[in-house]
Amino acid sequence: MIPVPSNVRVWLATGHTDMRKGFASLSLQVQEVLRRDPLGGHLFCFRGRSGNLLKVIWHDGQGACLFTKRLERGRFLWPSPADGAITISPAQLGYLLSGIDWRNPQETWRPTSVG
Repeated sequence: MIPVPSNVRVWLATGHTDMRKGFASLSLQVQEVLRRDPLGGHLFCFRGRSGNLLKVIWHDGQGACLFTKRLERGRFLWPSPADGAITISPAQLGYLLSGIDWRNPQETWRPTSVG
């Protein structure tokens, strides 16, 4: 994964997005629907209807980046459209991209004894 600077906010566009859209169309959606600046250096995440495809746009100050990830199994956990646009931490983005519940990550194993 590309390292995300600490001062960057990660925005999730709730609901589903047409995954045929590229950087220009998604940037326009950021500007008109989310009311944010797509060139401000923040990450904006979009999920397709089926839930297994995610697109992230980011302008790093030099140019526009468009990242895409498709899960082979499972779905990206996504907030409902009623939540509106929400922001998550870069650590939560790491969970999201791994297909882990970013709202409440759980340890899968915990030691029962020491030594």
